[in-house]
Amino acid sequence: MSAYDFTAQRLFVRDELAPGAEFAPSAEALNYLLNVLRLREGAAIHLFNGRDGEFRATLFDVSRRAARLRVAERLRAQPERADLDYCFAPLKQARLDYMAQKATEMGAGRLIPVITHRTQVRRINSARLQSNVIEAAEQCGVLAVPEVGAAVELPDFLARLPARRLLVFCDEHADLANPADALAGRTARAGVSVLIGPEGGFDDAERASIRNSPNVVCLSLGPRVLRADTAAVAALAIIQAAIGDWRSADAPDS
Repeated sequence: MSAYDFTAQRLFVRDELAPGAEFAPSAEALNYLLNVLRLREGAAIHLFNGRDGEFRATLFDVSRRAARLRVAERLRAQPERADLDYCFAPLKQARLDYMAQKATEMGAGRLIPVITHRTQVRRINSARLQSNVIEAAEQCGVLAVPEVGAAVELPDFLARLPARRLLVFCDEHADLANPADALAGRTARAGVSVLIGPEGGFDDAERASIRNSPNVVCLSLGPRVLRADTAAVAALAIIQAAIGDWRSADAPDS
């Protein structure tokens, strides 16, 4: 990763960003700027919106209940969002928060809740999930903010997968083996979907349906039983190292 100022305060906004643009921050952002960060007239902050890149901006016209932002130069260009879907059986809220943050940090492009037979939580607070994604992006220098998809039942999820898209099935019943070897010869060119099930795993019928998908690789995450939120980090690390953006820029797309 190129040199980056991790001490800079960063704020996600929904406004269009370009040098010279001026706008009033949302009420939530205003509270963050004035009451959490305690910024004052002329203070600098980095802004991003997931579309235009990252910009330096300054705070002006500051009063007790109002302020405006003036956008200056662009600091970083906007990268493309990775075609890497993290597909997961929803968890209880605190662990779901953690999972969303870590998937964002690990470079997922989309988060897709998948409802399975043993899923414990079937109602998803999409707004909270998106807030966790944005918070992680703000804290970790991420510009390509992941999308949060609508919850989908497992049979529908499998039916909608394009045949050429690689499905990485993290299966607790897979043979123990080097996961990098399991991915050898696979390609990420048509995108990757990583699928992790609920506590208790998939039932036999679900496992059979997943294994019958046209472009699936079954992956073991090692000899230990991992919680679903921990499995998110392990699985995405394996994907990024084997066929993702951890490889050198000139590495072939295996």
